[in-house]
Amino acid sequence: MTTTPLGMPGVAGHGNLFEEHPFPQVAEHELGNVQMRTNLRHATQTIRSKRAARVVEMPDWEQLREAGSAIKQDVMARLPELLEEFERQFTRRGGTVHWARDAAEANDIVGQLILENAPIMADGRREVIKVKSMATQEIGLNEYLHDEGIDAVETDLAELIVQLGGDKPSHILVPAIHRNRDEIRDIFLRKMEDVNPELSNEPTELAEASRKHLRRKFLDTKVAVSGANFGIADTGTLSVVESEGNGRMCLTLPETLITVMGIEKLLPTFQDLEVFMQLLPRSSTGERMNPYSSLWTGVAAGDGPQNVHVVLLDNGRTRALADEHGRQALHCIRCSACMNVCPVYERTGGHAYGSIYPGPIGAILTPLLTGVEAAENGSLPYASSLCGSCYDACPVKINIPEMLVRLRAQDVERNHPGGGRVPTSQLDVALAGASWMMSAGKRMDLVERGLPLANKVLPAAGIFALPGVGGKWTSSRDIPLPPKQSFRRWWKQNRKGDE
Repeated sequence: MTTTPLGMPGVAGHGNLFEEHPFPQVAEHELGNVQMRTNLRHATQTIRSKRAARVVEMPDWEQLREAGSAIKQDVMARLPELLEEFERQFTRRGGTVHWARDAAEANDIVGQLILENAPIMADGRREVIKVKSMATQEIGLNEYLHDEGIDAVETDLAELIVQLGGDKPSHILVPAIHRNRDEIRDIFLRKMEDVNPELSNEPTELAEASRKHLRRKFLDTKVAVSGANFGIADTGTLSVVESEGNGRMCLTLPETLITVMGIEKLLPTFQDLEVFMQLLPRSSTGERMNPYSSLWTGVAAGDGPQNVHVVLLDNGRTRALADEHGRQALHCIRCSACMNVCPVYERTGGHAYGSIYPGPIGAILTPLLTGVEAAENGSLPYASSLCGSCYDACPVKINIPEMLVRLRAQDVERNHPGGGRVPTSQLDVALAGASWMMSAGKRMDLVERGLPLANKVLPAAGIFALPGVGGKWTSSRDIPLPPKQSFRRWWKQNRKGDE
């Protein structure tokens, strides 16, 4: 356990900073982590390049995006009936469906199933293996299980790195994106038993070390917990797509399989899966297809787990669904494309968001799922430059910038009535002054005459920040050097004869 510069206890400088501090303060702290910023810049640029190469191969890419968006709109419009259809089909094929209104109910259901099916080990605890899952992170399942005497072993390489390092995920797709190879090697040497002390930082050696660490877990563990990328309503099918094969091991070897799926992950028909199997890999990893795509429909006699459960998780999703404008956030397929193009995320990292869902999509999902009031007085919607890159990259065309503006407006109405984040008096004075100056050409010209003087005086006086209202803007950047003359003055001197 360490203490951060903000005075908060945390692990590896991350911990629970956001529980006491809003995004702007934590982001400022994270900006000082040069190694993290270097890791992020390299990783996101690599993923962006791969994605661009795969997308340009698809002449119908925009049509695929339109199709994906239309399918998800249909799901949101018919969600109750699709959920009932999924339950019927999944139950018909030997599976058991559980409904969870919130994180507490979901954790209780999963915990009870594990206690009923996982044997007690020599140390008196139980153990389960896990497929990478955002839904189980959202409800804090691992922490809940630990308190119940159950150890959940992450089998995704990046999640394993985060778990062994006592850290928190910082990316939807690549949870350990903030770590480099040297840091990963050090974590393995400290936390893995029987690891070769001569382990290098080569990716092949690191991957082999993780395989040896997990192999016995795969073979001996009786219960697995997974998430789901998609659920198919008309067949009762669940799907997990991944790149390593660890998910395939978890989904086929244990006797009991428990899946936690957000209710928005449904697709109406099996045919709809075709669209998303093209959109998801290209948007997330820059691959033409996922190396491992696992689909299971209930129980198959003599093949795979014979005790199959799915927990359908609400946990604020009906709240988002009731929001006429916000419901499109539920279209998200967790590809992380928006994060990989976001200039704010690239510089602050995922931990600054203080949320399971970081980046642009996290800035709208978290307030919608928990309520703007619960999201640190709405600071997350301000964690964006509104450049629009996230909307251009989103494979299902979620208009993230528009939603962020709406959430900001809601935050002002609820938490900052009568003036928003800038004191009313300061804002009124600034706007009144600008209005007076710009309402008459002569006054504008008079003010502009001071530009040459400001060009010389500001740098000489060492003035690089503004007071009052402008101080927020210049707290992280210098005042741009004023031009030596105004455009109006330049025009008179250089173009007057052309008129």
